[in-house]
Amino acid sequence: MAFAFIFPGQGSQVVGMGKELAEAFPSARDVFQEVDEALSQKLSSLMWDGPMEDLTLTSNTQPALMATSVAAMRALKAEFGIDVTNAKFVAGHSLGEYSALCAAGAISLSKTAQLLRIRGNAMQAAVPVGAGAMAALLGASLEDAEAAVASGSEKGICQIANDNATGQIVLSGEKAAVEKAAETAKALGVKKAVMLPVSAPFHCDMMKPAADAMAEALAETVIAEPAVPVVNNVTARPVSDPDQIRSDLVAQVTGRVRWRESVEWMAGDGGIEKFGEPGCGKVLSVMLRRIVKGVEGKVLNSPESFEAFAESLKS
Repeated sequence: MAFAFIFPGQGSQVVGMGKELAEAFPSARDVFQEVDEALSQKLSSLMWDGPMEDLTLTSNTQPALMATSVAAMRALKAEFGIDVTNAKFVAGHSLGEYSALCAAGAISLSKTAQLLRIRGNAMQAAVPVGAGAMAALLGASLEDAEAAVASGSEKGICQIANDNATGQIVLSGEKAAVEKAAETAKALGVKKAVMLPVSAPFHCDMMKPAADAMAEALAETVIAEPAVPVVNNVTARPVSDPDQIRSDLVAQVTGRVRWRESVEWMAGDGGIEKFGEPGCGKVLSVMLRRIVKGVEGKVLNSPESFEAFAESLKS
């Protein structure tokens, strides 16, 4: 059975993340230690003991989620013989794309942690607090979202930031513009338009300073061809060329996360029947059910879930 690994993005973090893996598997423990050393910070202590308000700072959340995902992948290989090369594709949601690239051997673990620290800091610093906003449109079609964006754009920058799943689209941009778009969406009959409690307007043109910072950091980063193709956010198609990976990671900062399209492609043309979600939470596995009927999503965040996944691949 063809399967893919999918890696979660921001919002999946929780105090205690990765602790069970570190206690159970030396291979996972080594990942957290290497990330701590790469960042010159005891990030693992923050992950396991909190406080939550510090863990949710973007500059901490991004490397923490990546570390938990990569720790899960290392344990799957060391203890259960499941390597990334057993998968047909890897993909990640926003920062999860870095986890996917690291898991596939395109970027080293230490460098990935450092890049995500730069990315988190740059995204937070790109826009003054309160200048930007994001809104979730629930029950909206892509056409509804585009109409709302067109209305909001009369007030300033307003874009689709995340096309997450059928009926789940997130807008981003200048505060007044996003607020107007949310009002328009409600007038169009969209089930719910909710302003999100975020610290910055991610994945829109307001993030251009962060994209510039990532362009500079990635220009100095060694990127190898991944062991399996990465279905990336910018193209929603498999990519293996290191130069394209580099340029797409820069474009991703201001661009739309095309997650629904990515999953549809993997389950369709890509022939994927099963998805494994290594790391923290189950957000992507829940989204799968909204995107494609009949595919299987397995959350991989505990010794028991690893064993069950390994058994399922034998059938």
